[in-house]
This record gives sequence, structure tokens and C-alpha cells, in this order.
Amino acid sequence: MAQQHVDSVVVLNGPNLNRLGKRQPEVYGATTLADVEARLRRRGQTLNLTVRCVQSNHEGELIEEVHRAADEGAAVIINPGGFTHTSVALRDALAEIADGAGFVEVHISNVHAREQFRHHSYLSAIAEGVIAGLGVTGYELALQYFADRNTASSPR
Repeated sequence: MAQQHVDSVVVLNGPNLNRLGKRQPEVYGATTLADVEARLRRRGQTLNLTVRCVQSNHEGELIEEVHRAADEGAAVIINPGGFTHTSVALRDALAEIADGAGFVEVHISNVHAREQFRHHSYLSAIAEGVIAGLGVTGYELALQYFADRNTASSPR
């Protein structure tokens, strides 16, 4: 399928990411989720992308947001947290995004250098890309990817 031009990106953060800056700062750093979201909104403006950020500790709420993004034609950047390794339902919802505007999976830590159970993702096989271990910069790289993809697909 041809990659769609996107005007908006939904940034979804799963369980416990509301605790960024407080929970395991030696793994996840001291930057808060509010800081990450503010940076992404500002960066989105410079890239001509509208950025909407949602965090939920509840799988069903994340699935509803994926459906909303699909209906809006928005691309998705998702840090699914622990749902990475457990949620077939979230994967099934994201399959619609994969067939549309696309999504990038982001992890702040290098999940492959951590516990064995974190090495498997239900989402990676259908994601356009996976960014892991680059800290919160991974979100900005994913946003830049969608902007670059728009430029590459624009008629000249």
C-alpha cells in the first residue's frame, strides 16, 4: 500500500508512562511525560504536523484512541509500555493504522537489553519502524520520520 500523507500524529503512551521522571529514573530518565508532550507539540508545529498526545493505563482506552486515529487518518507513535508484550487486542487495532497512515513503536529503554520477556513485541511486525533505547529522543525521531515521509511522497 502507498504511504499516506499525514497532517496529524497521535502519540499514545501506555501504562506507567504517566510516571516518567519519577519511576525508575535510572532506566527511563528524569524527563516527565508532560515535558515530552510539550516538546513533541512544539516540534510538530515546525514540521507542519498537528500532534495530539494521550496516555492511559487502560488497554481499552488506548484501543479507542487507535480507532479514533484511524477515523481521522492520523499516523500513530506508540509507546505501549507493558502492553507491548501482552496485547493482541492492541495489535489488532493498530493493524488498521498499519494499513492506513502507519505507526511507529517507541521504547525509551532498550527492551532487548532487559529481561527476556521484554524481547517480544506483538506490535513490531506490523509497525513501519521500531525505535528502542534512545530515551525520549525516540519520540522526536518518530515524528521526524512522518514529516520526512510526507516530503518524500509529495509531488515535485
